[in-house]
Amino acid sequence: MDEVREGLLYTESHEWIKQLGNGTVRIGVSDHAQHELGDIVFVELPTVGKVIAKGDEIGALESVKTVEPIYSPLSGKIISVNEGLEDRSEVMNESPYDDGWLAEIEITEPTELQDLLDSSTYIQTLKD
Repeated sequence: MDEVREGLLYTESHEWIKQLGNGTVRIGVSDHAQHELGDIVFVELPTVGKVIAKGDEIGALESVKTVEPIYSPLSGKIISVNEGLEDRSEVMNESPYDDGWLAEIEITEPTELQDLLDSSTYIQTLKD
């Protein structure tokens, strides 16, 4: 079974969300997603300062199998990206929840957090 961390929120498209406080969240892709993709060879990061809506495509992950878009789980503004992934995309496979985070978003619609899955609900979606 893929690792699913408690205390994070998830989307059905396999992004994770960590609330950092002050209306800011950190996002990445789940352990399940990185396993499905295989070896990630390139990460297209979002643009810092870009205003986004929930569901917007904000980047992409290229693996040896495919290219998968990254969708924003929340509306807001990109305030930071993990620039270390530009030179070391393999970190996405090695540490998807820690060193492999993608971006930080200053959210503008906090009610959208209610639409996300907690860890137990996300685990259930992986079993279905």
